[in-house]
Amino acid sequence: MNIKIAPSILSADFCNLEQELSGIAHADAVHIDVMDYHFVPNLTIGEPVVKRICEIATKPTDVHLMIEDPDRWAPHYADLGATSVTFHLGATAAPVRLARELRSLGTKACFAVRPAEPVEPIFDILEEFDMILVMTVEPGFGGQKFLSNQVGKIRRLRDEITRRDLPTRIEVDGGIGPLTAADAAAAGADVLVAGSAVFDAADRNAAIDDIRAAAERAYRR
Repeated sequence: MNIKIAPSILSADFCNLEQELSGIAHADAVHIDVMDYHFVPNLTIGEPVVKRICEIATKPTDVHLMIEDPDRWAPHYADLGATSVTFHLGATAAPVRLARELRSLGTKACFAVRPAEPVEPIFDILEEFDMILVMTVEPGFGGQKFLSNQVGKIRRLRDEITRRDLPTRIEVDGGIGPLTAADAAAAGADVLVAGSAVFDAADRNAAIDDIRAAAERAYRR
């Protein structure tokens, strides 16, 4: 499976988002973090900004909702044009119903788990999701260090997906650079979210290429 890189605009210049998006031509998607200062201790952007990003982006838009009550709000982001919408275990009351609603709107449905949350409880509903996001930092802020204790979780998830021959992708978000991308890919991740490692680089496309190359060399076959 080919490795996809989705730079997170959480590390971008919010005053120049259109220019920032134009500088990551080698990316496979744009990762958009929506935080409400309730589910996580940070506040970022909401529907008007996401709507405009979806309109101008030349790459698929990967919207990560770190918010309360995604059962109510996630379909709004699908209506805005998001390619995929991710919501969190622990925030939703009806994950299967919400996943099916998102898919009915033409948007990929994705489920996220935080570092302290196990993946095993969602094994029975894996086929309802296009992607599972494993957080390798505590969600809320960019620039954190990769939590290596999450690698086993990625591996167990990949084992289950492989055992059942599912097309579900595994996304990893948090502390991703070339070295940690290799660790995540070796465990079975195939979509990598990188924020500061891309947007802090002098050559952002080269940074994306380096992360992808490291992951592809290490990817679990």
